[in-house]
Amino acid sequence: AQLEHGIGPIEAFEPGPLDAAMAEKGADVFALKCSACHKMDTRYVGPALASITEERSPAFIMNMILNPAEMLEKHPDAKAKLAEFMTLMPNQNLTQDEARAILEYLRQQAL
Repeated sequence: AQLEHGIGPIEAFEPGPLDAAMAEKGADVFALKCSACHKMDTRYVGPALASITEERSPAFIMNMILNPAEMLEKHPDAKAKLAEFMTLMPNQNLTQDEARAILEYLRQQAL
């Protein structure tokens, strides 16, 4: 389960129906903290994220946002992405609420 959900403070959970207001907040946080390295449909400094919610569990995505250093050091899938992209994901010091809002925004992008 640890590998599926990543390493960090978030344990497995089901986010439920899309929360449009939370996704809107997530879009703002994404624009401020994530868009310098991530685009939706294009490989950039980091991986494209349009389909990430279909590839990774909600907990994995939030743990990658909240705990990138430990994920990149210890999680085999994150280490593989680091080897591919050769760029460390910085810790943006986001709150769990902000990470949850970004998750909601990413879920909205996958629709």
